[in-house]
Amino acid sequence: MHIGSHSIDPPIVLAPMAGVTDKPFRRLCKRLGAGLATSEMTSADPRLWTTRKSLKRMDHAGEPNPVCVQIAGHDPDLLAAAARHAVAHGAQIVDINMGCPAKKVCGAWSGSALLRNEALVARIVSATVKAVDVPVTLKIRTGWNRENRNGVRIAKIAEDAGIAALAVHGRTRADMYAGVAEYDTIAAIKAAIRIPVLANGDIDSPQSARHVLDHTGADAVMIGRAAQGRPWIFREIAHYLATGELLPPPSPCEVRDILLGHLHDLYAFYGEPHGVRIARKHLRWYAQDRPENAAFRAIINRAESASEQVHLTRDYFDALAAGASTVFANAA
Repeated sequence: MHIGSHSIDPPIVLAPMAGVTDKPFRRLCKRLGAGLATSEMTSADPRLWTTRKSLKRMDHAGEPNPVCVQIAGHDPDLLAAAARHAVAHGAQIVDINMGCPAKKVCGAWSGSALLRNEALVARIVSATVKAVDVPVTLKIRTGWNRENRNGVRIAKIAEDAGIAALAVHGRTRADMYAGVAEYDTIAAIKAAIRIPVLANGDIDSPQSARHVLDHTGADAVMIGRAAQGRPWIFREIAHYLATGELLPPPSPCEVRDILLGHLHDLYAFYGEPHGVRIARKHLRWYAQDRPENAAFRAIINRAESASEQVHLTRDYFDALAAGASTVFANAA
């Protein structure tokens, strides 16, 4: 799959997720097989561009190409300016957020709330495409509620305005993340337009990725929550799509090394105090697949320093590798 001149290989993309897809996590997912990793959304409000959080989100030093930055807002001129700002700070692809269902975002008439105003969608995508010389992509949902699945109309508007690729989450804004994603609307969108379509929603295994691609005809899959604590899902899906075979799960020793590398990247990027706080949620996600991990999660939440987090993490996964799966059972 291509987005502009950029080859996305394999066609397996990390979805933008607020508070998750920072530079350390994007780099990790790319190392583990993601063909593209999109940043957390950056507000189109220029008053917020100089905050510590926004400056971190615009730090792309050392990030593998292509660099994809997501922007969010509702004013066409401000979104155009935000796209230029993103490109000036290293973005090679700009993505417009019309998929976020969060109340805070939609309450400001951004994210998936925009799907209710097709005329405004047209003005936004047109202004943003014209503002920059890099490809502009769009992420949407199937509509703003089940009675108003207007994803096909939005897709045609986007294509006509010059959007280079379209990612579609198989739920409406009203669905939030509840229920099961549906893929019929994504299939209808793919049939209606010529630009690449990325299918998103409930893709959590190599088999589900294959099913969604076959059902929708999409050009790529986009992985969100399933990558939390399991960044190797990208190589698992890529291998299965290429060979039809499942890779064995990573060993405790490999998970230990992946996680320790991630921790050190977080400390280096954010500094120790902030990095330790951010690391806690990743540690919980890494430890969510075994019932005995409840004790580990309780302990890791109490770690106050980088050295303590690293020590506890190394000891836990070393114990798993040695077969002592209940090492923390009495420590919680």
